[in-house]
Parts: sequence; structure tokens; C-alpha cells
Amino acid sequence: MRKVLVLGGGGREHALAWKLSQSSLFDKVFAAPGNPGIAQVATCVPVRKPSPQDYVEIARHVEADLTVVGPEAPLAAGVVDAFRAAGLRIVGPTQAAAQLEASKVFSKQFMVRAGVPTAHAVTVDNADAAEAVMDEIGFPIVLKADGLAAGKGVIISPDKDHAVAAVQTLPPGKIVVEEFLQGEEVSFIVLATEKGGWPLAASQDHKAARDGDQGPNTGGMGAYCDGRILSPEQEADVMARIINPTLQAMADAGTPFTGFLYAGLMMTASGPKVLEYNVRLGDPETQALLHRLDSDLGAVFLENEPFRWKPDPSVCVILAAYGYPGAIRAGDQIKGLDQCPATVFHSGTAGEGDYFETAGGRVLGVTSSGPDLATAIDNTYAAVKTIQFRGMHYRTDIGRKGLKRW
Repeated sequence: MRKVLVLGGGGREHALAWKLSQSSLFDKVFAAPGNPGIAQVATCVPVRKPSPQDYVEIARHVEADLTVVGPEAPLAAGVVDAFRAAGLRIVGPTQAAAQLEASKVFSKQFMVRAGVPTAHAVTVDNADAAEAVMDEIGFPIVLKADGLAAGKGVIISPDKDHAVAAVQTLPPGKIVVEEFLQGEEVSFIVLATEKGGWPLAASQDHKAARDGDQGPNTGGMGAYCDGRILSPEQEADVMARIINPTLQAMADAGTPFTGFLYAGLMMTASGPKVLEYNVRLGDPETQALLHRLDSDLGAVFLENEPFRWKPDPSVCVILAAYGYPGAIRAGDQIKGLDQCPATVFHSGTAGEGDYFETAGGRVLGVTSSGPDLATAIDNTYAAVKTIQFRGMHYRTDIGRKGLKRW
């Protein structure tokens, strides 16, 4: 009997557990810690302390043949190193390789050394030093906290007054002050092995809290996946100019990268440029990607089966709790899930059986497909309307940029 363990408890991990539960190669799916939605497709295992060694013990306890890491924090803490030392199979990068996401400063310096196209930037030690170099960079300007910030450590300021106030809200430590790039964002993810990087379909995240890309950055308010986001020529260009040089430079530095490498791109007039690296699957991109994936995900991991994609585009809309992305309110009852015709991935819920309530900022990811993007969008928003909880809010324009392009 083959068993797989998913580390994490958000919407991305629900999507992973959901897809792995359909695999012909696994008889049992576990998740640590999981969530109430994941519990519908896997066995959830409590986590006493989220340390690499505790995760090793959980994997041994459930006799996992493979572990797949969802969030970035365990990777940055060295969970892959601990698993490999214990002789356990795991999908993800080592702690050293995970610095590509764990440190914005390391990432920016790495891109410059590797010749990976990116925005011009200056790294400073504190907020006062950041203010001193703002005019050199120009406005709009991008301010980035150095460490992990759950997708919310980036501020785009339209002018100096906004930037001076905004930089004071970043956590203490080094700050990357960066040129603002014009273009359209694309999430480009590859599964990296010793033999190279194998691209997933391109997708697009929507990070701003409100329609029209307005408001503060969030962990992601929705995403869509459509085979037309990048042309074959553009995909080949991204692989040649960004992914392959990144993987080669990591190997040359003695920190070869394995697992999911996510390049957040800006498709500028002069070609693709990297906004940031992530060292895991995106959230909510994973929900849209795995809804569209036609391959057996277990076979992708265990047998190097290639990624195959259904032709239908997919759309994921995040339903957020009252107050998100600021201080949230939890404990609001969720109604209508049993009436929802879409696939609903749980991100921040509590409860069991047929009773669920809000327990996080991003609560649910309503995900659907259609024969074309317009229909996929309509199907998803029709499904959204079947769900209610007090204070629920969401963007109404997920995927609509694609309609303007094609």
C-alpha cells in the first residue's frame, strides 16, 4: 500500500490532497495538519510543533512513501534536509536553495549574478536608508521586506509621500527598493529534478485586495489558468532566459534546486523579467492548475509522467473573511457549500460534518472550468453566489484580463 503525505493546511494543500487522492499510485493520502476540507479527501494528522524533525516523525508514523511540501515556511526551516538525512523521499528544495524565496536580498543578488532579467534595485539596511534612495529609483516604486511575509511583504507606492509612510510599516531589517515594471504578471512554475525543469501551464494570480488591482497586496485573491496566457514561443523564451539559467546557477553554487520553482514574471515590452522567486507552488494558482491538470499527479512525482492539460481554462476565486488582508474576524458560519456546483478548496475554515465556519483570512477557493475563459469565469462566479458567510468579500474580476487580451 503506497501512502503520500502533504505538509500544510491551506487551499494549495487541499488542492494537492484532492488531486493525489485521485492518483492510481497512492492508496492513502495524509495531510499534516490539514484542514476540514482536506479531511474530506485525506486523513489529517495533528502537528505538535511545526519543526523539520516533527514532520520527519509524522512521515515515519504514517509510513509515507512520498511527502509533498505545500508552504514555504517548512522549506525555509530545512524540512527537505531533515527528510533526506532520514532517508525519506520528499518533493522540495533544500534550506540553502529555499533562500531564493526566504530572502529577497539573496534572491535579488542571485539574479544579478546569474544574469537573470529583473528590475533594477537597491538593497538598504533600514527604512531611513530606503527613503534616501527612492528618488534614484523613481516612482512608482516597489518596496520589499527581506524575509518571508506570506505574500504580503511587497508594497507598490505611486509617489514619495506614500512610499515614505509605507516603508515604515515593513518589518525591521533589510529592504529592497526596486524599480516598478510595466506589463502583465504571469506565474510560471516548473517542477525541477536532477534532469532539468519541467514547466507547468502558465497561470495568473491576482494579489491586490480589490477589483482593478487596487488596494493592499494579499496572499492572492484568485487565479486563472488558460493555455493562451503564454505562447509556445514565450514559454521557450522564459525557459531559456530565466528558468534554465536559474537552475544552472544554483547547481554551480553547490545548491542544486529540486521541487517546484515559481518565477513571478512581468511580461514587459523588452521581454520577461523576474519580480520574485517562490520555492513552492503558488496559492491560489495551484487550485486553478490542478483543476486543469489531466495527468496523474502521483505518476508525475513517482514515474516522471509529463504534465498534460485539459483544454478547458480554469478559474479560482478566493472568498475572504471580514477584515482581510488586515485584522480578520473568525467564527462566521459558512452556508451553501452543499449547494455549490464548483470544486471548493478550503483555505481557512474550522468545523466538521456539514458545519463550517471562517477561521482564516482567505477562507475558500471556489474553482471551476469551462470550454472557454468567459464560460469558466461565469461558471465560477455563479458557484460563488451559492455560498454565504457574514463579512464575505471577493474580487469580481478574476480572469477578466484574459478576456481583454483575446
